[in-house]
Amino acid sequence: MTLGKWHFHHNRGVRTSLFRSASLRIVDSRQRFVALIVGVLIASSGGLVLAAAESTLSKLPGLLLLLPGAIALRGNVFGSMGSRLGTATHMGTFGLSYRIDSVLVQNLLASGSLSLISSLILAILAKGTASAFGLSPAMTLADFIVISVLGGLLSSIVLAVVTIALSVGSVKYEWDLDNVVAPLVTTTGDLLTVPSLILVSFLADRSDLTNGLAMVIALVSAIVLILSLRSPLERFRRVFRQSIPVLGLAAILDLIAGFVVEKRLKDLLEVEAILILLPAFLGIAGALGGILSSRLSTQFHLGMDDASPLPSRSSLRGAIDLSVLAVPIFIFSGVIAHLIAVIAGQSTPGIVKLVLVSAIAGSIATLFVVVVAYYTTMGSFRFGLDPDTYGIPVVTSSLDLVGAFTVISAMVLTGVI
Repeated sequence: MTLGKWHFHHNRGVRTSLFRSASLRIVDSRQRFVALIVGVLIASSGGLVLAAAESTLSKLPGLLLLLPGAIALRGNVFGSMGSRLGTATHMGTFGLSYRIDSVLVQNLLASGSLSLISSLILAILAKGTASAFGLSPAMTLADFIVISVLGGLLSSIVLAVVTIALSVGSVKYEWDLDNVVAPLVTTTGDLLTVPSLILVSFLADRSDLTNGLAMVIALVSAIVLILSLRSPLERFRRVFRQSIPVLGLAAILDLIAGFVVEKRLKDLLEVEAILILLPAFLGIAGALGGILSSRLSTQFHLGMDDASPLPSRSSLRGAIDLSVLAVPIFIFSGVIAHLIAVIAGQSTPGIVKLVLVSAIAGSIATLFVVVVAYYTTMGSFRFGLDPDTYGIPVVTSSLDLVGAFTVISAMVLTGVI
């Protein structure tokens, strides 16, 4: 081949490669956008349930303190499961097998055990936080345990089915799990967790019944904890042991976020559209971080990125793509929250102010997402830990804390409160 012909074929190959790269980015963006839009609609429905539960929130002081942690916990556990399955799919180790030692079943078992144990830990920490910060009156420890654990398990059953369905769909329809699991699982968790907690709250404040249920839950949780730590299933045991510390840290961050929200309960009840917006806002912020964390984890596992302290061009491109996508999503969240509030007869500060609150808070949160998602995922990978297990919980829970502050701050800046 002559030099001229080589240049022709080489340049054509470069153009073809660039074209394919651009096409893949368009497909990725389309999948993410659709998943996030669906996520906003799902989470806003959960927000409507929250806004309509004004009497329950007032009757059970401390319930709103528990809420961000309970919502995040579902996304942390099952979002991480989806991220691990996404990586397994890319690496060719995931299969639709229901054997006890399969990747799918071991992840399901780990997620179920983690959901139970973490819900109990969250309840204990929530009661401790309420006592430490003088949130009085507050629910009893038994009330916190019953609501957190039973409400959490109720939503976890449905969320496990959703995660499996998305995994099966990714194989069948060639979806990228890194693009769809984080937004759909975390926001579906928002939708399921809010009504589950409200529903189970009717078992609280019932004296002997509540205390008896709390004792049974504590006993079952202790048995599950021992069996999980000693399980002969290596993957299950590893996921469980690595997840418990990070989920505990995530719970603490979420409780601080819940405390911030609980202290402004009176203001929030006067502007119910914010309560509709809040689950969608926190869910989408966490989902954005989850998408970036899942994608980075896959790249690190496959050797497509060297996980260096300074982000590579590929990592920066992914972060920029996600940031550009975030702006219209947060604006859409504000519009939907206003429309739902108007239709449901809930109070709203107006579409302009609500969109401004969502856009201002969302812009700040997105900058935080990019930094935390990259360095959490990169750091866990470099220290030999599984970034699929660590990335999503740290990102989403950090975002809950930052998101709560930014929403309250944006409400003050725009004159909503």
